[in-house]
Amino acid sequence: MELPVSFEEFDIVEIRFKGGRKDFYRNDNRIELTTGDAVVVDVPNGHHIGFVSLKGELVRLQMMKKKVDNNEEIRSIYRIANEKDMEKFNEVRDLEGTTMYRSREIIQQLGLKMKLSDVEYQADRSKATFYYSADDRVDFRDLIRKLAEEFKVRIEMRQISLRHEAGRLGGIGSCGRELCCSTWLTDFKSVSTTAARYQNLSLNPSKLSGQCGRLKCCLNYELETYMDALKDIPTVNRPLQTKQGDAVLQKTDIFKRMMWFGYKGDNNWYAVPVERVQEILEQNAKGVAVDTLVLVQEEEPKQNEFVAQVEGSLERLDDKYKNKKKKKKKKKKPGAGTQAEQVVADAPKPQKERPERTPEPQGEKTELDQRPRRQKPFKNKNREDRENRGPREGREPREGREQREPREAREPREQREPRGEQREGREPRERRENRPPRPPKPEGQGAATPAANQERNPEQKPKKRNRKPFKGKKPDQESKPPRTDA
Repeated sequence: MELPVSFEEFDIVEIRFKGGRKDFYRNDNRIELTTGDAVVVDVPNGHHIGFVSLKGELVRLQMMKKKVDNNEEIRSIYRIANEKDMEKFNEVRDLEGTTMYRSREIIQQLGLKMKLSDVEYQADRSKATFYYSADDRVDFRDLIRKLAEEFKVRIEMRQISLRHEAGRLGGIGSCGRELCCSTWLTDFKSVSTTAARYQNLSLNPSKLSGQCGRLKCCLNYELETYMDALKDIPTVNRPLQTKQGDAVLQKTDIFKRMMWFGYKGDNNWYAVPVERVQEILEQNAKGVAVDTLVLVQEEEPKQNEFVAQVEGSLERLDDKYKNKKKKKKKKKKPGAGTQAEQVVADAPKPQKERPERTPEPQGEKTELDQRPRRQKPFKNKNREDRENRGPREGREPREGREQREPREAREPREQREPRGEQREGREPRERRENRPPRPPKPEGQGAATPAANQERNPEQKPKKRNRKPFKGKKPDQESKPPRTDA
């Protein structure tokens, strides 16, 4: 948005210095400035460097708020600071720390009851301002003489309050934000404990005091809102008289307009609306004791569920899920159901016509009743499966096989004849059993026999010989070609 041609910008600019200190300067040379620019301004006995914080019509409003007159006393801006100006300014600012520590040592030597909080050098290093706080009046004539001899500059002592001191130092408050006094708050109003009483805050000094050690400035921010809300709330100076006993005020919620009362010897608190408390106070003023603190409100009749479903209630989906949860916990009774289902169930149903049955005579029994019941035979599934399967390969069927004799009718094993003919070149069993044992082999000739091992160590058992695997070709593999790995 372009400015009109005849519009002239306000020629006064707000400049910010160290510690949040601000002052107004006139832009006589019509220099194009933007917020944050470093400028060289005119000060008594020299020049100083500050930064532009506000310009335009907002400066006019700020001057009206702080009651600053637009007259010839407002000093002017020289120019925008260049590199040389900023180098000198940074060198001077580095001296402030060492100067403050040295001046604190001098204050301790002189035994003065004052607290030095900050030191600010002028950009041209012609003056140094010392900010201090003290409870009583301090005679610092000797201190100024020693500081001038030590630092060889013009000394200015400025006393500030504890709130200004916290604003210059800065920090983070209990709310988690930067301190109001170091960012935007300039005028400090007195804060009393009555502000905390109106807001029903606990009178704990550690919680109500800020970084400066005084009561927090933010206690005044919402005080007017609480004062307006307290106009409609009655003041209860004595207990309320009821037939159950005297009810003492315990707590008041200003914005919910509720007051809590409790009886003696009872740990429970009862919430009473403000309107009801006013009624009780009027009756107690007439000498009438109230039955109860809170009147029992009659419950409104619930809308018919069937009508709500037909009309389309917005809460029917919530009720649907609530009913599902209840069904899981409680078993449904046989006669239970929604009203719509009960209406449908109560409606008369059309009955089917059934043919009439002729009753049988009870005295005479039929043939089916006289016959005894036949038990079902036991079925062995495994046996049926075996019979249904066919004979195995190379095995005769069950019908063609010879039936073996039972074990009791068989002859004993000793009297039985050998199954087959004797092997060729093998002695009969009787000769082998009557054969004398072989003599042991001498040492060094072959391995020892098991008999020899038993003679050497009778407790040691003969080791079992592991059978060697078959290395020859199987008859199935003779005709196959040799395997080749590609």
